[in-house]
Amino acid sequence: MTLYKRNRHSCYSLKYHLVVVTKYRHKCITKEMLIRMKELISEQLERWGAELIEMNGEEDHIHLLFEAPPQVELAKLINSMKSVTSRIIRKEFSGHLKNHYWKPVFWSPSYLVLSVGGATIDVIKSYIQEQNAPE
Repeated sequence: MTLYKRNRHSCYSLKYHLVVVTKYRHKCITKEMLIRMKELISEQLERWGAELIEMNGEEDHIHLLFEAPPQVELAKLINSMKSVTSRIIRKEFSGHLKNHYWKPVFWSPSYLVLSVGGATIDVIKSYIQEQNAPE
């Protein structure tokens, strides 16, 4: 049974798997940073009317599973999320990140986004949960 979300003009079930990597694939994401990123990303998605379903990552990238309404321009949402998290993470973890970056950067400009439909949501959630989170 598929559950659809509704808004004023549509019913939808639009789920995305997003992978974002650090600039130069530097292995700099710590467990504390990952926890803080999850808070920031969840807040940011809510501002766009979207919802974080699952998030995890490794030292050089993160995986997100989220749902967004059809009115959301995906590229704008992703770039906004990357900008906000980069700015706050660089500020809050500046001592740790100064060993990796000398300029005000954190994320690579590129990303991978996939619409989720071929695999069940449970399979994708399990895959994301099994990522080796940093210690």
